[in-house]
Amino acid sequence: MKKIIICLFFFNLYFSSFSQNHEQDILNLEFRLIELNAEIDSVLNLLEDLKLKALKADLLENGLPEILEDEELICHSAFCLVYDDNHKMAKWTAHIISREIVNGVVSRTNDFRVDSLIKNGTAEEEDYFLTKKDESGNTIYDGFGYDRGHLAPSADFRWSEKALSESYYYSNMTPQLPEFNREIWAKIEDFLRQYIYNNPTKDIYIVTAPVIKDDLKKQERSKNKISIPEYHYKIAVDLEDKKGIAFLVPQKNLGNPIEYYVVTIDSIENITNINFYPKLSEQDEKLIESESDIGKWRSGRSKNDQTPLDIKTLPKNSYNTVNARQFNEYPKEVNICGTVVSTHKSRNGHIFLNLDKSFPNQVFTATIWKSNTPNFSYEPEKFLLNKKVCIKGKVKDYKGTPSTYPENEKAIKILE
Repeated sequence: MKKIIICLFFFNLYFSSFSQNHEQDILNLEFRLIELNAEIDSVLNLLEDLKLKALKADLLENGLPEILEDEELICHSAFCLVYDDNHKMAKWTAHIISREIVNGVVSRTNDFRVDSLIKNGTAEEEDYFLTKKDESGNTIYDGFGYDRGHLAPSADFRWSEKALSESYYYSNMTPQLPEFNREIWAKIEDFLRQYIYNNPTKDIYIVTAPVIKDDLKKQERSKNKISIPEYHYKIAVDLEDKKGIAFLVPQKNLGNPIEYYVVTIDSIENITNINFYPKLSEQDEKLIESESDIGKWRSGRSKNDQTPLDIKTLPKNSYNTVNARQFNEYPKEVNICGTVVSTHKSRNGHIFLNLDKSFPNQVFTATIWKSNTPNFSYEPEKFLLNKKVCIKGKVKDYKGTPSTYPENEKAIKILE
């Protein structure tokens, strides 16, 4: 019995020692893991800093507009600007949408703050809304009706915590109506980011700004009497492929697709008297700054998309695809004109003609039911592709897309 007790004693002692040794080993490994994670974080931070320095050097070399003698260039980690103190907003901002964005996961910070690099001070919170406390201590917001809208958008920097946070300086903001900032402006920003997602080895150079002029309306209730822009513009250049595009968008009277706001860089230079890319060769400048082909910035099937036809060039009592939506459920027939950019013949024999924008982003569709195809002397899905046409009929909404249903070829007029 004593032998059994002694054996059990040493057995428990052994396993107790064994367990303690392993617990210590586990603690040592966990501590080592903490050290390794800290080292990884340090290396990642160093890598991000180096990428930001390289990006900034590239921006300074290739992406800045011409700077006048009386202007001061202000640069943060990933964007630069020239500030207009009279209007309390940037004259322009310049940044690069980097290929790094493809793997970016940083979220919005909303840490709006003044930019200490601006000598005379920037706009601030009280230029966009006022706050006060009620009797219960709750904060009451008194807004002026405008968003604090980014020029260089925070989402373009979602690969860098530092760069994204710096995008919330008030020097990078302008008063933007919600329907502008959250709708058409956001769509243009998304469109340019999508270009990088579709071309993940590229970087593109961006200039964004309000159109500044002396008679801009002031926000009289704001602390610094900031100006309210009537128009904003955004310019993008792909130096590798030697192509450019610009968007000029008003704050009001929106609702059109982004194609409607496409212009040339040359036209923005004429409006602003700014030379946006002074380091381009004369040949490249002429090529890049005269372009307005949004199709070159699309991928896949959407490259066929066309700008809506100028309503001034259309036959009398005819409208383009931008105007089509206003005729949804209109009791009379109207002429809707555009370019047939994609077609499809279903298994059931129905034919779909998409004007100006391809499926699945169509903005206007003409559907020819199978029963009506004998009324055409040609195969509509083949003959009409890439042709400019006016289609007469009643406009109806089909799952959010204005649509019409021509019954014979007389309803479709081909424009010369």
